[in-house]
Formats: sequence, structure tokens, C-alpha cells
Amino acid sequence: MSQHTFVLNGEKVTVDTEADTRLLWVLRDLLGITGPKYGCGLDVCKACTSHINGKAFNPCSVPISKIKATDEITTIEGLADKKTGDLHPMQEAWLDYDVAQCGYCQPGQIMAAVALVKKARREGREITDEDFDDLRNICRCGTYFRIREAVKAAAAKM
Repeated sequence: MSQHTFVLNGEKVTVDTEADTRLLWVLRDLLGITGPKYGCGLDVCKACTSHINGKAFNPCSVPISKIKATDEITTIEGLADKKTGDLHPMQEAWLDYDVAQCGYCQPGQIMAAVALVKKARREGREITDEDFDDLRNICRCGTYFRIREAVKAAAAKM
């Protein structure tokens, strides 16, 4: 066992675990953060999508030893405004467009969508229909049309 420190949803945390423990298990089992879902464990379904330093990643495929003390991990629990409690525009759009059916993949879908919009903005542009090809999160309920509509609406407010 060894200690690993990083920033989680704006708070510095330290855990004591094996270096090869996947970050998803650190989040869920050691820290009680259950927004990132376990789907495939192989970086395929992307149900666990979270952000590392503002970019989408899948903690199911990252050992805790790869996370630096300065890395900022954001999960769906850290997306809303901490001061006001207001939901992120992407979360609001999910509700407005009634996106979720079973809801299992939705935290990962929202986190991937936020990262996609931010990536387009860093590149100095708005999201395009082609950008949606980069969203590889799997939704077994097939709510892809509503996801696309919600992302477009949220992007206009971000």
C-alpha cells in the first residue's frame, strides 16, 4: 500500500491503496463517489467518463499511480456550481430535453459532452455535427437523438 494524493471535485484527497488500483475503484470504493459508473472496465463503454485537468478520460483504465498530486479530477458530483448549487448548463439541458431513460450512462455522457464543448471552444469554434462522432459513450437505451439536442442547447449557454 502507498499513499496517493490528488484534487477531487475541488478538494485535495489522499488515499492509501495499491499503486495498480484503478482510479474508478478509488473513486467509488474508497472515496464514495458513485457518479462515475462501472460499465465495461475496459475503456470502451465510457460510463465512467470524468475529467482530468478539464479533459475527458475514463478512470476505469487508469491506475492510481498515474495520477499526480496536482491532477484535478472532476466527476459529475463536481460539475454543478459549488457556491450556488446551480446545475451546470449541460445538466440543465439533460433535464430540459428529458434525455435520461435508465440513467446509468448519463453521468458519463454529460461529462463527455462538457469536455467536447470545451475542446471546441479551446479551438476557437462551436461544436459541429461532426464533433458528435467523437462522443463514443454507449447508451443502451438509445437516447442518442435527445443527447445530441441537449448538447447543442447546453453549448449555447456555456
